[in-house]
Amino acid sequence: MRSLSIAATGMLAQQLNVEVISNNIANMNTTAFKRQRADFQDLLYQNLERMGATSSDQGTVIPSGIQVGSGVKTGSVYRITTQGDLIATEKDLDIAIEGRGFFRVDLPSGETAYTRAGALGMNAEGMIVTPDGYTVQPGITIPDGAVATTINAQGQVYVRLAGQTTDTLVGQFDLAVFPNEAGLEAQGSNLYMETAASGSPQTGTPGSTGFGKLNQGFLEISNVNAVAEITALITAQRAYEMNSKVITASDEMLSMTARLSRS
Repeated sequence: MRSLSIAATGMLAQQLNVEVISNNIANMNTTAFKRQRADFQDLLYQNLERMGATSSDQGTVIPSGIQVGSGVKTGSVYRITTQGDLIATEKDLDIAIEGRGFFRVDLPSGETAYTRAGALGMNAEGMIVTPDGYTVQPGITIPDGAVATTINAQGQVYVRLAGQTTDTLVGQFDLAVFPNEAGLEAQGSNLYMETAASGSPQTGTPGSTGFGKLNQGFLEISNVNAVAEITALITAQRAYEMNSKVITASDEMLSMTARLSRS
């Protein structure tokens, strides 16, 4: 019975759907997390009677035919990159990106990763780094003796040194944008890597055309909507149950057939 294997593909699809939803919910409080959504496609069809085929010598045509599907598969799990809300933290090196763009991060491997998580800090040399200690390009150092740090919307970093009355420019953040942000590969730790699907990055100054601006003392929170995720979870659970009932019904039909064949 095809229904057994068809329902099995449905259960597997909804299991993956629940896993995606659970990851979204688990990261509700992850800085700059972007929720994901599973997209499904139907599998190949068996043509028992092809539509459009002739059904007589007089040239009559079958209008709809008979096609039997073989189930469902996961087409993609894509990332929804809408802007998350901004929350105030009052921390000088917390920086939220409002609009498009990613910070560039130097990895120990020599590769460049990208992140929107602006919970930054300083290492022992005063260089601005991620929470894992990775340098944020282009490499900005806060000098010793700085009593205040100001980062404007265009990414310019000013410091006020002890005994001075004017601010000193010590660096300039830039941002990277991609033709297809959903094509970036998540690495964990709020980091993404460039792929062939994302396209090559273009760097520019925050606030310029096509680039977001920076907000010092703010963080971008996850764009996960709790109500929407719970609703999707319930829907996936019900779909899983319905597929399991199809398997139960098919098993009962097979059992009935087996009893008839023995009688």
